[in-house]
Amino acid sequence: MKYYAFLFILVLLVVACKKDDNPGQPESFYYTDVSIDGKPVSASYYNVPASPVVKVSFSGKVNSTTVSANVVFKQTSTSANVPFDFILENSDSTIRISPKNPLENLTKYTVQILPQLQSQKNTAFNATVTTEFITVMDTTDKFPRISDEALLDLVQKQTFAYFWNFGHPTSGMARERNTSGDIVTTGGTGFGIMAVLVAVERNFITRQEGYDRIKLIANFLKTKATPYHGAFAHWINGATGATVAFSTKDNGADLVETSYLMQGLLTARQYFSNANEAELRSTINELWQNVEWSWFRKNNENVLYWHWSPNYTWDMNMQISGWNEALITYVLAASSPTYSIPKEAYTNGWARNGSMVNNKTFYSIKLPLGPDRGGPLFFAHYSFLGIDPRGLSDTYANYWEQNVAHSLINYNYCKENPKKYNGYSDSCWGLTASDDNISGYAAHEPNNDLGIISPTAALSSMPYTPEESMKALHFFYYKLGDKIWKQYGFVDAFNLSNIWYADSFLAIDQGPIIVMIENHRSQLLWNLFMSCPEVKAGLQKLSFQSQK
Repeated sequence: MKYYAFLFILVLLVVACKKDDNPGQPESFYYTDVSIDGKPVSASYYNVPASPVVKVSFSGKVNSTTVSANVVFKQTSTSANVPFDFILENSDSTIRISPKNPLENLTKYTVQILPQLQSQKNTAFNATVTTEFITVMDTTDKFPRISDEALLDLVQKQTFAYFWNFGHPTSGMARERNTSGDIVTTGGTGFGIMAVLVAVERNFITRQEGYDRIKLIANFLKTKATPYHGAFAHWINGATGATVAFSTKDNGADLVETSYLMQGLLTARQYFSNANEAELRSTINELWQNVEWSWFRKNNENVLYWHWSPNYTWDMNMQISGWNEALITYVLAASSPTYSIPKEAYTNGWARNGSMVNNKTFYSIKLPLGPDRGGPLFFAHYSFLGIDPRGLSDTYANYWEQNVAHSLINYNYCKENPKKYNGYSDSCWGLTASDDNISGYAAHEPNNDLGIISPTAALSSMPYTPEESMKALHFFYYKLGDKIWKQYGFVDAFNLSNIWYADSFLAIDQGPIIVMIENHRSQLLWNLFMSCPEVKAGLQKLSFQSQK
């Protein structure tokens, strides 16, 4: 019995001695885990409920008197403090933090533990723990439900206001963006001209009002703007007609922008066909016939060049080649009654003798042309505001199949969401060139996915993906409408991983929404443009087969 008592005392002494080993060594006090509602927090955390529980665990017991001053809970964008409660759990080694009131939906919040937090042994934390999360979206409708036809009318009409109410008062041309002042855009104006025709057909404006606006634009281009071998600059001063440099050496002709302008003007020429509208048709024909498409082959090369400058000549040296947004440029160049290009320029320059063909499969969808996974969706929009891809084919592709495949691949990529961005889904999709909060402006696509959804991408694909695009429209309008539906329609882009909404509108993004929705509804612009006898001849010259 004495033996066991002696052994028990010896064990106590050993334990006591072990506790006192290295008595001068400081305590190590660090965090071990962060969770929200019991789930570990990674770099990004989305869809957090409005009343979350944030737990931060440490290697030792926390001094409760230091918590209030060293826990920061704030709304990230405004830095407004969020009142919160806390308790200590897990033998005082875990801080349980919860907001006093429900948080706002679809909002980013930050919880920080500051370095002055102390353990119960008064050891300072000496580090900062930062946790960011985004609350769940409010999925209630932001506007009353209306029929799909009424919704399409509304989107077209409100988006049209960008070109009508915000068109330049002197030239009538479309401003580059809603902050551009006197800077107007050549290509965006071509899109805007086509939008005017939709507005007349939909009775948003009268035929006379539409005629007068397009006549104003055509006369300004004829008498005020500076042409370069018949082509116009990307940017023009809408008050004076002077060229505005797009970049240092891009201060002259932009052939691709000019082709978008001519696409719109030719479509308007076909629309305003009455005897008393002959003056506009005559001006459009003069502008159209003055473009020296063949001169942009640069010494008769079998390729077209994008830019020419009176100061820097061909220094930009950008060939219009391979599958992108510029098919319309080659079609119009071949269609010109005055300065036409040969088929060899299309075959060697644009099609690169067939090397623009892809024919790989993505998401079980065969992609006939272009980069893997299709590239930005404006490839399927800009040239096809007028060119009707239905039944259109040549040696390299069926262009309806190309645009449908491109749109569906983009849709399926967003639905899959391999980068795990917040919000991407079968209702929230569409990657194309637009403003963003990361680089300022970028050509967003599956190979350059920055988390930016651009409404024009899905909406302008309406003819190709009617169900998927309408589902996106419902989401944009009914679910996000309080954030992105403004005076000129939908804002240019948004990023739900950063809770950022553009405050910008761009002519080249707003225009295709109106036009491609109309092509889906009535094929108006396709029918008009494809009725041009020069275009029919140009397509035939390039060996296209078309149902038109």
